[in-house]
Amino acid sequence: MPLAKRWQALDRGTVAGTPERWAMYELGTDGEVVEIGVGVLRDELKTALTYSDATQVRWETCQSQAQAEELAAEHRERAELD
Repeated sequence: MPLAKRWQALDRGTVAGTPERWAMYELGTDGEVVEIGVGVLRDELKTALTYSDATQVRWETCQSQAQAEELAAEHRERAELD
């Protein structure tokens, strides 16, 4: 099950406005999830902007790395990305 949030463009403006917090994020293209990741959101999205072919992003901030990893594992299983 994907996040229930709307996609945002994966661009410099979006990345600059993201919080420096732990998060689970989804990268996508044409509304399809292509990757689910975990990390400090702004750092992860800077990397994705440079190296990924994804054009969209959405995320859920978390209180800890463990919480973000747990949420990501659930989403990967549902999306059959593992």
